[in-house]
Amino acid sequence: MSSTLDANILVYASNEADEVHRPARDLVERLAAGPEIVYLFWPTLLGYLRLVTHPAILPRPLSPVVVMDNVESLLERAHVRIGGELEGFWQRFRDTAGTTVRGRDVPDAHLATLMRQYDVRRIYTRDQGFRRFEGIEVVDPFL
Repeated sequence: MSSTLDANILVYASNEADEVHRPARDLVERLAAGPEIVYLFWPTLLGYLRLVTHPAILPRPLSPVVVMDNVESLLERAHVRIGGELEGFWQRFRDTAGTTVRGRDVPDAHLATLMRQYDVRRIYTRDQGFRRFEGIEVVDPFL
């Protein structure tokens, strides 16, 4: 079974000041080592870039070059796949999001829809909101 990461895991893995830095980094390193197929979706990667370069998020923000190098080191692995929106995404998003999605739920519904398009069933995240999407296994690696 393939899996994916939420941006928050990548942020924790990069933030040495966070109490869950070490387990997050260990998880990223384990997934990067393979052989399990790991999907990285554009919203996750771009969210990671946005968050870890922002001085209000990290006590010592990373430079964009460091973050881009981190992303590239993951993407060059043979078992890592990149995924974006495919034909029919909008209808699948509507089916996933339902009629009440709003605000902070929109990015989660976006990622859940991408997971469904690529048949990815497991996400590593601290965001328990993903549990509302049927068929997605949410794994909090810090419990």
